[in-house]
Amino acid sequence: MSEDVYARLQRLGIVLPEPPPPVASYVPCVLHGSSLYVSGQGPVEPGGRMRIGLVGADISLEQARDDARLTAINIIAHMHVHLGDLNRVERMLKVFGMVRAVPEFGQQPEVIEGASALFIEVFGERGQHARSAVGLASLPRGITVEIEAIAAVRD
Repeated sequence: MSEDVYARLQRLGIVLPEPPPPVASYVPCVLHGSSLYVSGQGPVEPGGRMRIGLVGADISLEQARDDARLTAINIIAHMHVHLGDLNRVERMLKVFGMVRAVPEFGQQPEVIEGASALFIEVFGERGQHARSAVGLASLPRGITVEIEAIAAVRD
């Protein structure tokens, strides 16, 4: 059995926040069979402040990567609330990352790597996943990144 996810979080110094509430008529997570679908999440800090900006203009690659990491923490917080135990996660299957950027920006994979790296740090080999990273002209409320995820879970 792999290391306890909560021990990994503690070692990384990560305290899971209260997950951000949905901003419209959807639920944050849907469990169907052994798959957990996590709705698109953004870089929302504890307290509700959203990180906004345009990557490649007023937001650097490093800032955007940190925003993706924060978004991954919010995804994990939703998974914890929905599953009750993160050790139920058998594998992160798919991550879809969207980056709000200037048209010339082509480093979307490097931005979303902030989330991917965190999933691997938290879940170990179970955190490795398939991934897409795309650039968009607009994201809700001007956030820098939005990420959705699919995980395989056990009962």
